[in-house]
Order: sequence, then structure tokens, then C-alpha cells
Amino acid sequence: MDPWTGIEASRFGLYVHFPYCLAKCPYCDFAVTVAREIPQARYTRALLGELALRLLQTPGLRSRTLESVFLGGGTPSLWDPQHVGELLAAVRSILVVSADAEVTLEANPEAVDRARLEGFRDAGVNRLSLGVQSFDASTLKALGRNHTGEDVERAFAAARQAKFQNISLDFIYAVPGQTLQSAVADAERAGALGVEHVSSYALTVDRPSLAEETPFARQVRRGELVLPTDDVAVQMADGIGEAYASHGLLRYEISNHARPGSHSRHNALYWTGGDHLALGCGAVGMLKDGVTALRSTNHRSTERYLLSVEAGALPEAGREILGQEELFTERLAMGLRLTSGVALREVATAYGQALPRRLQEAERLVAGGFATWQGERLALTRRGAHLHSEVAARLL
Repeated sequence: MDPWTGIEASRFGLYVHFPYCLAKCPYCDFAVTVAREIPQARYTRALLGELALRLLQTPGLRSRTLESVFLGGGTPSLWDPQHVGELLAAVRSILVVSADAEVTLEANPEAVDRARLEGFRDAGVNRLSLGVQSFDASTLKALGRNHTGEDVERAFAAARQAKFQNISLDFIYAVPGQTLQSAVADAERAGALGVEHVSSYALTVDRPSLAEETPFARQVRRGELVLPTDDVAVQMADGIGEAYASHGLLRYEISNHARPGSHSRHNALYWTGGDHLALGCGAVGMLKDGVTALRSTNHRSTERYLLSVEAGALPEAGREILGQEELFTERLAMGLRLTSGVALREVATAYGQALPRRLQEAERLVAGGFATWQGERLALTRRGAHLHSEVAARLL
């Protein structure tokens, strides 16, 4: 339990990036390599090589308890279970891993069947995250996805048969051509499956943090693609949330809903300021050291990543030292994404930041209906959550 947010969150997690995909979606800015032949053994060896290098750099990590592992991508479900098992077994032999550690693997509905999912379960995966995006054929086509709504339901049934009791479905809304009715229908269909967790993110093509311009971003800039208006996106978010709630999936973060006790402990790590070690092409990790933190970013080129590790060098494209002000900024902005909010006074004090002006601004936000006090925690209302970035900026 994180005392600042009241949500159970991993305090030390491991993120592993598997970059390989059979195709790249037009909205995707992740480190992705399109390949028909995947060098699975070579990539697995490189991950373990990087882990050894990281531990040489920070030997104190050996004594910390790893509480979550997240295998993301890319398409990690293209990774053969035997290699996933090899990686997880090595991690358990090298690091202290909690007996109830949450171990998540992302999967594409068209890239899994019961046998493969059983292999992942045997390898140590206990949470599955299916990249659904939508059940609707026209929305899936707009997003460049190759599966169908029926593929999703087959994959979900196969996961249940493989004894996965913690399954998340990921969706994208505010897609060109998508209607409010279609977005809500996706949420209703997901809820009817009895899933434990859902993530629904508005399609964003022009984030300042994007490492490169995506095809969607170019099309929007040229006027070739029109996104739903902000008002329509807000209506979709509200309608989706109501649909999830009617099936017992409660919002605990701006874009995430879960049944009680089934929230993502690994993702909560990011929202509550935990530490995470990151391995793999394009992976970004952050480890705190007293009043500062080190953020490292790996090479996005898969071949450059592999060659660096094989040469015995950390595969970093860059690193950044975060001080008290930067850590406070991230901690506050990320904490405000949670419905349980953030302990403003405690966080400001912990990071040496002035409090009076921020308390005055918080009271103005409460008076305006954008936030509310939950004991010592400041939490955004639904109205405030729609304007999260703007509201957070006023407190910084």
C-alpha cells in the first residue's frame, strides 16, 4: 500500500520490452521492429546480458524485493514460452522476487491460442493483457489492426481455459470515424465478458514526447485524417466509464477500470513514484538514489541494442539525473491520475517544495469543482480528470 495514494502498488518492478511485431500500427510510437523471423534466443540472451550489466552498475538491486514484472512490446505473445520461462527463471535466480509478484504479458488476440497461453502460465506469467483496441470492424481497420472482435472473444476464452484469472483488455477510443455508440458498445461487450481489468485510452497523435512522427500524425497534420472533437472524446470517456461501472469495473485511474483488488500493481508503480528496472530495446527505467533519480533510455534500434550488449556495454541512448523539483513534478502529475489522489502536503514536504501557494491553488480547484479533498489527499473530480494536464500545471 502506498501511503500517499491508498492504492496497493509495486515499489520495485521490472519492465522488459519485446520489440518484435508482424506489422507496425499507424498510431504506434513504441520501439518496434517488424520481422517475420525473430531472433528469440539471441534477444533473450541479450536481455540477461543487460541484466548482468545493470547489476554490476547498481549491485544494491540484488537485495531489493521485486514485486512486479511487465513484459511489454511490441508483441510479447510472439515470444516463445520457453524463452519467456528462461528469462523469468533467470530473474528469479538472480534477484529477490516476491512470492506473489504480479507478472504481466501483453498479447495480441490473433497471436495466441490455448496451448501457447498455457505455456506462458507454466513459464510464470500470472496476468494477461490483451491488446483489443476495439471489437468493431471499421474501428479496427482504421487502427490498422488485423484481428476481429470474434478473435478477441476466442483469445479471452482460451486464456480462461489456460487458467488465467487476471486478464486485462486494452482499448483505444476517439478514433477517426468512431461514434459515441460504437465506443460505448466496445465497453459493454468487454464488461459482459467478465474481465478483471480494462484500459481505455483516447487516441493521441501529437504528444510532445513522441520520439518520431507516426503515420497518423502526418495524416492529421496534412488534413488527411480528422479526429473526433475534444467534446466528443469527453462524451466517449464518460459513456465508456458508465458502461464499465455497470459491469462492476470501477475507475481507479483516468484511463483504467478494474474490479476491486484487480488493479495493475505494476502500472500503479509509475503513478505512485516506485522504482523500475528496465531491460530491452527502447526500454526506459528509473531508479531513485536518495534525493535524486537516474532515468536511463535504451537504444530504439534493435540491432544496435543487441550489438551493444554483446560487446559488453550498457545499451543506453541516454541518461538523465532528476532532482527534487523534477521528481515532485512527476510525482504530483502522475498521482493526480489516480481517483484516490495524492497527499499534496506530504509530497511537497518530501521533495522540498513550497506549500502555501499550492494549497491556495488547490482550494481554488476545489471551489471550481475540479478537485476534492479525500482526507489529506487531493483528488481530481471527473471534470478535473478531463483537464488533467491543465489542472496539474496549476499546482506546479
